[in-house]
Amino acid sequence: MLRLTPLALALLTGFGFPLVSMSFFIAWMRRLKFGQAIREEGPKSHFDKAGTPTMGGAVLVLGGFLGTLWSGFTPALALLWVLILGGAALGAKDDLAKVIKRHNAGLKPRHKLVLQLGLGLLAGLYLVFVAKETRLVIPGWGSIDSALLIVLLSVLVVTATTNAVNLTDGLDGLAGGTVSASLLAYLCIALALGRPELAVSCAALIGACLGFLWFNCYPARIFMGDTGSMALGAALAGLALLTRTEFWLPVIGGVYVAETLSVMLQVSYFKLTKGKRIFRMSPLHHHFEATSPEMKVTVRFCIASVLLGAVGVLAFLGVR
Repeated sequence: MLRLTPLALALLTGFGFPLVSMSFFIAWMRRLKFGQAIREEGPKSHFDKAGTPTMGGAVLVLGGFLGTLWSGFTPALALLWVLILGGAALGAKDDLAKVIKRHNAGLKPRHKLVLQLGLGLLAGLYLVFVAKETRLVIPGWGSIDSALLIVLLSVLVVTATTNAVNLTDGLDGLAGGTVSASLLAYLCIALALGRPELAVSCAALIGACLGFLWFNCYPARIFMGDTGSMALGAALAGLALLTRTEFWLPVIGGVYVAETLSVMLQVSYFKLTKGKRIFRMSPLHHHFEATSPEMKVTVRFCIASVLLGAVGVLAFLGVR
């Protein structure tokens, strides 16, 4: 008789929940008129997407959580899900603000930043006082014994990653596809480190992302919203911190790094030159969307994410 492992059960549960329930959630969002407001500075083609139901990330996160129940409880798993649910709650608050205002501007950046800093501080305090981690290992260089640096790095990783994944969520299927590849990389790392509970969570979230993509692939029937993108960003940040692979995250998540840098460079150059631009539009996926079909850009970014995830895993295994 075939016996499924917790990893397989988590993957199937994560995938099955949104696959079965998302149609009902889409109908509910339509009845509530919870539709996406489109950024005025974005591509003109995106105005056709106005009113598409949003906050589908809530179903994605719930699917991932249900799949994780196939794993045994550990304090590390509890922290991971506090970060994920905290990111989801922050994103949901932002999505609701946008829906109520009928405008793409949700919470004020400083309000989001305070909550993100709080989640990062919580992660840092867990590493220092619960996991007793005080050594910061820098690949190819050495290590530093400093609890303060661990806390500061945790704050930086959580804040940067939640915002970076949020910026990447701009095309149908883009965030779900790229994050699935990054989660697969962390599944491999968790197994290599003997952290089965983290691997099960990765499998559950991968399944949930794939189930969500069933409805989010072009043309999307629903968007994940900040509810999903901030939760997934918090998940990647938490996995990097708990596996102590913080310095490999920029490799595995190179797509999110490129998206963030494109915005920073565009804004800085625009201010310095009083109106000139480096990119046609930012974030980076909109720059490429100006000359290529949306679906092609999404697929190529997902390919890049798979490649970077593989490079990150192989590099991590090579220096262990």
